[in-house]
Amino acid sequence: MSGIEQPAAPRCEPAGTGAPAPAVPHGRLVGTGGFILGLSALGIVFGDIGTSPLYTLKTVLNLTGANPEPATVLGVLSLILWTLIIITSVKYVSIAMSINNDGEGGILALMSLLALKKHQRPAIVAVGLFGAALIYGDGAITPAISVLSALEGLDIALPALHPYILPAAVAILIALFALQPSGSSRIGKAFGPVMALWFLSIAALGIWGILQHPAVLAAISPFYGLRYLLSHGYASFLVLGGVFLCVTGAEALYADMGHFGARPIRLAWSVIVFPSLLLNYAGQAAIVLAGAPTSDNVFFRLCPQPLLLPLVVLATLATIIASQSIITGAFSMTRQAIQLGWLPRLRIKQTSEVGYGQIYVGTVNWLLMAVTVGLTLSFHKSDNLAAAYGIAVSLTMLMTSALLFMAMHEIWGWSLWASGALAGALLCVDAAFFAANLVKVEEGGYVPLLLAGVVYGLMWIWHRGSEAVMRAASQTLIPVSEFLADVKARQVPRVPGTAVFISRTARDTPPVMRWHVLKNRALHQKLFVLKVLTESVPWIRDAGRLQVTELAPNFWRATAHYGFMERPDIPRLLLQTPALGCALQLDDVTYYVGHETIVHAEDGSGLWRWEEQLYAAMARNALHVSDFLRLPSDGVVEIGRQISI
Repeated sequence: MSGIEQPAAPRCEPAGTGAPAPAVPHGRLVGTGGFILGLSALGIVFGDIGTSPLYTLKTVLNLTGANPEPATVLGVLSLILWTLIIITSVKYVSIAMSINNDGEGGILALMSLLALKKHQRPAIVAVGLFGAALIYGDGAITPAISVLSALEGLDIALPALHPYILPAAVAILIALFALQPSGSSRIGKAFGPVMALWFLSIAALGIWGILQHPAVLAAISPFYGLRYLLSHGYASFLVLGGVFLCVTGAEALYADMGHFGARPIRLAWSVIVFPSLLLNYAGQAAIVLAGAPTSDNVFFRLCPQPLLLPLVVLATLATIIASQSIITGAFSMTRQAIQLGWLPRLRIKQTSEVGYGQIYVGTVNWLLMAVTVGLTLSFHKSDNLAAAYGIAVSLTMLMTSALLFMAMHEIWGWSLWASGALAGALLCVDAAFFAANLVKVEEGGYVPLLLAGVVYGLMWIWHRGSEAVMRAASQTLIPVSEFLADVKARQVPRVPGTAVFISRTARDTPPVMRWHVLKNRALHQKLFVLKVLTESVPWIRDAGRLQVTELAPNFWRATAHYGFMERPDIPRLLLQTPALGCALQLDDVTYYVGHETIVHAEDGSGLWRWEEQLYAAMARNALHVSDFLRLPSDGVVEIGRQISI
């Protein structure tokens, strides 16, 4: 168990007397040219959505039936193009990226931002957490469907290699996850140029296809999409589930905003990514209108035979990059959830001294690998995985739209009518896609929902357990004056040096200090009680990080504030104390942390027994608080006791 308090929900009040000023995070790409940032964003931000042409139109045409009519091809192409415009260009690039939490985006950052506005908003927290949990389900499926789709081009280039496609996909995925501990900073430098080549290639292929049937450009008109929807009844409704695959990476644009800033992402989307996707989808539809078969992958039918093998190699590299982006995103989201107190502390390894986003979370990596490889072996083909794909992302997007409605009203100051009109239109679109994806539940859509349910359940159990421990620890607090009077009356020896007690409590004497006196029958001359809080903003300036109050001579209580994108460093933090009037002996510091053994409350007042046992198991396997706070291993004293919850 932690020796610090991790808030069960994002804090609603700012630190100190005013909101903490934002800080520029270490390693953030600041002051670099927009072109370089845009090129980097191509690899990290657009990998998922950029590789969707590999499987989207193929899946949609399979849903429409064999030998689709020209009106059907134009209709589904129009639906794809306008889905890209409405969801990606309008919702995410224009609206969502204009609402940020000190530069950070994504559903967790948006949840934290809205939680700052009012106290106790459990509905917003629940929506944000479940939306985040759903992204783990998407993160497990994306590598599997992307790599399989790329390698399936071998069916056209070299049909004799068909039996080796599945083993090759599994080998690539295992290698990808196995390389994560060493970090992606080196190969990451090549991500941008490779993806730039990918987008230029698919754009060129699209133009080549359009030249074979230029009339396909008529699908730019939304009339064709609307006519198809209105004239094909339930069949067109089912097709929406396939159409949605074209925007499955749109959430990454918002979530990765903190790494690059809104402008480079918007620039890359508008100038390179969106035109390339539009051209490629149109090119695929054009060759179908010109008579190309739809029984196999239409994307690879675009490519001239001599260039097919190089395209398969390029597509495989692009899907590996897309998978890397999803894995990195899962690591980043895990760090945010840990810092906000919704997951137990896990060991996070910084794999680059330059890029703050270059991290590795071993537990998440190996669990994702197991699920991804399992899905690949279970579903065999990208067509089968498409049934499981999309439902998690569509529900996440639906929840994001609900939070955007509140943000428009509360942050932008729009009226309820104006916010409701715009957000309502987005909610209708998202709801239609989610409903269409619901029919996939029996065909494999249950997989991401099940994964999300497990993650969400673990988050809530950790939350409930942390609250229960906090209540139990606060029940036996005694005032500082009473504690010091008792120390003096009992003639407890005061030894030289400084004792820093890590505490969850914000008042009175921390339990770990009383346990120390009880067990060791001595107390340091200088006492410093520190509570570490994670705020609902990503970064906090050093100037506003530490607040100190002197409660008695040589007895200080302090609160340290960190953003949810930061990792605490307590020895470094203590270097600020002389400027705040604390006469600590920094060359002679001993850190005291509490270690609680969780047991079940026999009086029936605590958690259910199964909840307590699961929480206790997570607490036992969590990263030790001294490692999390970067305390020196030779200067920490751990004091344990049992806590009933």
